Amino acid sequence: MEGKFYEDFVVGDTQEFGNYTVEKEEIIEYGEKYDPQPFHTDEDAAEESAFGGLIASGLLTVGIGQRMLVKNFIQGTRAKGSPGIDNLRWRQPVRPGDTLSMKTEIVEKEIWDDGFGVVSVGIEIHNQQDEIVASLIGLVRYERRVERE
Repeated sequence: MEGKFYEDFVVGDTQEFGNYTVEKEEIIEYGEKYDPQPFHTDEDAAEESAFGGLIASGLLTVGIGQRMLVKNFIQGTRAKGSPGIDNLRWRQPVRPGDTLSMKTEIVEKEIWDDGFGVVSVGIEIHNQQDEIVASLIGLVRYERRVERE
């Protein structure tokens, strides 16, 4: 069998990856479709807002992070979905032209009774100034090797 199993993850292990530049057009398009607040959809209104300019929806930011996570951390493993996320926080606004990257740390592992385990992954999404723009704990369900031998 190929790919990392639950047992292959070690608490404390870290990774850094990703390099995604957020475009003004995608901020507006996402905002218009899913989060129609003026500071996501209207440059003039955004200038007058508490943010002083257009910002990305936090959910767009997390969606960009999810893509980075899947492509660099989950693909090629024995991941079988997710029971959820914990402690989601928006730390700094994401603005047009910001380039995002991700830092992960394995923070906890829990064996489940069904031949699977859950790996808790601390996730920080950073901008080009290395400021944390969003953070969360992602829970990823993995097959256990010991149950399959």
